Amino acid sequence: MEITASMAGSVWKVLVKEGDQVKEGDDVVILESMKMEIPIVAEEDGTVVKVHAQEGEFVNESDVLVELE
Repeated sequence: MEITASMAGSVWKVLVKEGDQVKEGDDVVILESMKMEIPIVAEEDGTVVKVHAQEGEFVNESDVLVELE
């Protein structure tokens, strides 16, 4: 499963790393857009297999941030 950006913005904080277990509803990345912090949450339980987002980089809406299995 891919977790994607819900809007364009800067990656403020990456809260997971490869191998982490996440539960549905857990915050995985925090985006910053227009001085607001937007949490991106896991939509299902899983294990993080790849983190695509890096703190400080700009992402566009629908960019893949984290992959779960």
